[in-house]
Amino acid sequence: MEAKKTPLHQKHIELGGKMQAFAGWDMPIQYSGILEEHKCVRTKVGIFDVSHMGEIFLEGEDAVELLQILVPQDIYTLNNKQIMYGQITNKNGGIIDDLLIYKYNDTKYLIVINASRINEDLNWIEDNAKKERFNVKINDITEKFSLLALQGPHSSDLLDKIGIKKDSQPLYYNFREFELLGTTLMISRTGYTGEDGFEILIKNEKVVELWELLLKSGIEYEIKPIGLGARDTLRLEAAMLLYGQDMTEETTPIEASLAWSIAKNKTHYYNGKERIKDQLITPPQKKLIGFVMADKAIARHGYEIYANDEKIGIVTSGGVSPTLNVNIGLAYIDNSFKIDDKIYIKIRDKLHEAKIVKRPFVEKVNKIVR
Repeated sequence: MEAKKTPLHQKHIELGGKMQAFAGWDMPIQYSGILEEHKCVRTKVGIFDVSHMGEIFLEGEDAVELLQILVPQDIYTLNNKQIMYGQITNKNGGIIDDLLIYKYNDTKYLIVINASRINEDLNWIEDNAKKERFNVKINDITEKFSLLALQGPHSSDLLDKIGIKKDSQPLYYNFREFELLGTTLMISRTGYTGEDGFEILIKNEKVVELWELLLKSGIEYEIKPIGLGARDTLRLEAAMLLYGQDMTEETTPIEASLAWSIAKNKTHYYNGKERIKDQLITPPQKKLIGFVMADKAIARHGYEIYANDEKIGIVTSGGVSPTLNVNIGLAYIDNSFKIDDKIYIKIRDKLHEAKIVKRPFVEKVNKIVR
């Protein structure tokens, strides 16, 4: 099957983007180079095409009830124009996908989901809605809308420059709608990099114009287009999880160290509630941890971890931290291990020392407080 292309595909090629298949899409992995692009986002501003992500509207009098069943977060605590991070769980508490939930009002919600899970998510959502006979319209707009991510210390300055003034920009994990370029934009203060930044939802027919406007207006801030390669190194430094590696249907939110996102006193039923609530009381045998390598070896997904001559876990994500100039990673290991403990990762039949550390590896640069 031929890979899908975003409306910006030709622009990526013109900018020298190195294209590669990702979750069924032909996407730019890098332009000028992963390290250079990574540094640009950490110190200036970068723009990403993330139009491969899925967007689904849930509308109707039972929209909130459907979401309450789908996720372990408490949707009733969301205010209008607020965003919540969550997980869609299966009957056993495993993570079908992680997502952002946008509340427009009590009967209208938008969810943004991972490209690789769109079909699975849609089927699960529709099955749950049908089973409960909910009055909800499920509208997949993925093919009609594009999503851009503007990330880095100067992202707010750049939006201000194109007419989205700072005093009107949304706060962290909030969103607002704006009129620009003759169309409506939905702008959220969210991202996958650990930096201050925004994600912009726009109709396909207007995204090229917006992309070009941001690149042209961002010249004074030394803006660069950023590929998925740097997106991965940035999210890893921020210890943000990647679906399919750091979490799957076989891992619960508690095992994935996402207990902070779970509504502890949620009385409403949700899929997998019994197991998740049990794990909140009695910690599971495995947990997700962060580690730093003691040498220049790089741990990759699937590498085995040892301690005291016993296998204790497996690496889920690993790579270089351009900011810290060390090699880092995430892994599932036995719950008995703690921060500062030494572990050993098997790389090409040799054990390499690493140390468990606190996450994130790089603290968020800009705290938005207004």
